[in-house]
Amino acid sequence: MKYSTSYYKKSLKYLKLSALEFLDMTDVFERFKELPIKEYKHWTLYLHKKQRYLGRVYLWAKREDAVDFMDMNEDEKGELFEIGGKVRNVLNELFRPDLFNYAALGNVATHLHLHIIPRYKNSRGFEGIVFEDGKWGKNYAPYNDFEISEEILKKLVNVIKQKLEN
Repeated sequence: MKYSTSYYKKSLKYLKLSALEFLDMTDVFERFKELPIKEYKHWTLYLHKKQRYLGRVYLWAKREDAVDFMDMNEDEKGELFEIGGKVRNVLNELFRPDLFNYAALGNVATHLHLHIIPRYKNSRGFEGIVFEDGKWGKNYAPYNDFEISEEILKKLVNVIKQKLEN
């Protein structure tokens, strides 16, 4: 989804960014939307490209001017919790995490979104790759980058998508 000029102007004013900083931010917004899993009325579910935590996903608000978590409207809140519960159940079924972290920071992408971060006491595997939660028992960030191929990322998207649709 491309954002309107008014959205970018509001974001620029809200963030107090220079034009150059703002151009970098619009690139961040587009990169955040590379791996869609499922569309909903008010949200889109994406797989996070950094899979340090196997199954990490995030929900991105569709409303263009949505920035602050506390400014969610009632419809967005209701749908967020409905989707979040379904996603948690699917990730539990697929990967058996020991805990979930939820983060709505907005420091990198200042748009309303919520990260759902599965946490693991022990390693997990997917498609022959071992995923280690090196921060178990601590804040999930900062963490070392953990790059996996686009092919594996797409397989993760499809596995999660299929479970959500069942």
